[in-house]
Amino acid sequence: MTEMRTTPDRQLLLVRFSGDITTKAEATRKRFLQRMARNIKDALKTSGAQHTVTRTRDRIFVSLEGKDIERGATDLQRIFGIQSLAPVKELAWDSLEGLVRDAEIFFRDRVQNRLFAVRARRVGERGSLPFRSGEVERALGTALLPGAAGVKLRDPDVTVALEIMPGTAYLFHERLAGPGGVPLGVESRGIALISGGFDSPVAAWLMMKRGVALDYVLCNLGGRQQQLETLAVCKALADRWSFGTRPHLHVINFDGVTRALQDHVSTRLWQVVLKRFMMRAGQFIAEERDAQALITGEVVAQVSSQTLPNLAVISSATHLPILRPLVGFNKDEIIGQARAIGTHDLSAQVGEYCALVPSRPATRTTENRVSAEEASIDPSILQRALAERTVYDLRALDITTLDQPGLQIDHVPDGATVLDLRSKSGYQGWHYPGALFLDFANALRAYSQLDRSQEYVLYCEFGLKSGHLAELMQNEGIRAHHFAGGLSALVAFAKSKGLSTPEI
Repeated sequence: MTEMRTTPDRQLLLVRFSGDITTKAEATRKRFLQRMARNIKDALKTSGAQHTVTRTRDRIFVSLEGKDIERGATDLQRIFGIQSLAPVKELAWDSLEGLVRDAEIFFRDRVQNRLFAVRARRVGERGSLPFRSGEVERALGTALLPGAAGVKLRDPDVTVALEIMPGTAYLFHERLAGPGGVPLGVESRGIALISGGFDSPVAAWLMMKRGVALDYVLCNLGGRQQQLETLAVCKALADRWSFGTRPHLHVINFDGVTRALQDHVSTRLWQVVLKRFMMRAGQFIAEERDAQALITGEVVAQVSSQTLPNLAVISSATHLPILRPLVGFNKDEIIGQARAIGTHDLSAQVGEYCALVPSRPATRTTENRVSAEEASIDPSILQRALAERTVYDLRALDITTLDQPGLQIDHVPDGATVLDLRSKSGYQGWHYPGALFLDFANALRAYSQLDRSQEYVLYCEFGLKSGHLAELMQNEGIRAHHFAGGLSALVAFAKSKGLSTPEI
């Protein structure tokens, strides 16, 4: 392995595998490591780091140019199957005494006046080394002790670490954590139903950690704004975590489905029926993409559609297994994981589409009842939506080219007609001075009849419904915008203009 030795211009990283890999049978272990090496090469190639990857039975070694070491190490910390990695010094040895002598020289300055511990690990077949790990630890600890503050086996200032193989040892004092799990792509493909909020991206990440390559499906309820916000979340997952795969996002316009649902289904069943149509959409994409399961971010008892009876009815809409990795998580646990994987800030910007949330939803429905109401919905509505879907190659996508100019606005122009799309009670509690009340469901039916000589500014609670309607109106040639940031941003604007605002 002399070609990998550390030089002033190159740095060697030692990659350690998760226990999910080391416990596998030999043929499976080999397949997993081949896939991990492929994913590592894809990550480093994507970032432009000059690299060499060498795989052995027990470790993977990555040699990087000095200028690429920080970037390369960050990339490797996002490769599933890696338990940890460390910048190492490669050292040839032919005896215990020689190994201890050279290791003492390497670690001498690092333990100077500090508390330290020595951790030695033999790697390779049993009996391949002529000494035990404990012998190395005692001998090296004795050699280092005169210049150090002392030995501290628990929580030392410095951990002196060695991985020892026949003829070669790797010395390091820093260890970087990886995500663990198994290499992405060693399992079959799955379809993640995603909304862009906190839950579904975390659920997708957890399945990637278990080796499942993903495509994503967005059943779009909120128009272009929801599409762009969700694209940003999916793009982050693809760019940060999907090395070795090419995930795609399938955006399905659910306008027709939701309108049919509002016209033909009892209000209390809206959420359950909607989720069943989403499962059917996911199943269609799965069959097309040869995927074996659907993945959702559902959590038991989080919302009305996620009670056990309702989850059972939702699940019966598809013959595919539905994987729900967050089913027992608390919300704070999900949000914490979203921060760790890099989707939190993007998900926090995704508005909640609340137009289909009834005031008294059913929590214990049955399949017979739901199926009876679904029968009045023309199935061709979903078929058309699937045929007209938009598909994005996430890793190749440049999101900045997708924005629709003029949709958002941060002020109310003189003479503009302001439309409040919230509930009647919300409008009565406070509305922008002069705003007209038009609840969202009726607005969807009536917007094409609005006066086209007028300019309109729309707002709702979070900006998702208003963005959706403004997009539809613009497509009809109506001058319409939605107030960016929803109600809170509009209240702040009104306050800056000296207008009446609600007491908070």
